[in-house]
This record gives sequence, structure tokens and C-alpha cells, in this order.
Amino acid sequence: MADIKTSLAEMLTIDGAKCTSLVDSTSGMILGQEGTGVDMELAAAGNSEVVKAKLKTMKNLGLKGNIEDILITLSTQYHIIRPMAKQEGLFIYLVLDKEKANLALARRKVQNIEEEMTV
Repeated sequence: MADIKTSLAEMLTIDGAKCTSLVDSTSGMILGQEGTGVDMELAAAGNSEVVKAKLKTMKNLGLKGNIEDILITLSTQYHIIRPMAKQEGLFIYLVLDKEKANLALARRKVQNIEEEMTV
């Protein structure tokens, strides 16, 4: 098991990783962050709204199950939002440089790191 700081530092070793954070989706507050390139305070608050909206939509549609991750693709970046399975209300947020990242590998590594993270 790894603590928040160690886990986030490990995420920055993913090819193309620019910055990452662990966010409380209820408040939009950051519990930990590493890297640079995005205003993480603003991103955490905004992505908390994305997670809440998706959960509300799933409920309204009667969809069962959990969100594994949410992917936002920009012209030069990938943004991965991964709600933590073991810690309801928290999500990992990772920004990747699209030219340097392997999206499939990054998603797998985020999942592996999330499984080992302790809060």
C-alpha cells in the first residue's frame, strides 16, 4: 500500500504525465497534487462537477454500476478522471501530453496505482 504523495508521484512516471491530483468530489478540494501545467484548484472544482453530473445522469437513466473512468480528449492533452473504488467520493485526476502518452497503458497504470493507494 502506498500513501497519497507516493501514489501521485508514481503517476508522474507514466509516459506523457504532466500533473495529477487526488480530489474530494463533494467539495472539489484537492487532497494531494504533483506536477505542473494545469491550474489544479480550478480543474479539481470543475471536474468535481463533471463527476456529479455523470452520476446524476446515470441515476436518472437507471444505469447500474460504477464509473471506471472519464476521459476528456483535448487537441494536445488527455484528461483522465478515475473515481476511487475503495474511497467513495474521491477521484484521481491525471493530465497527459497527447503526443507522449499511450492512453491504454496510462489508464491501466492509473488503475493499478489507485488499487494500491491508501488514504
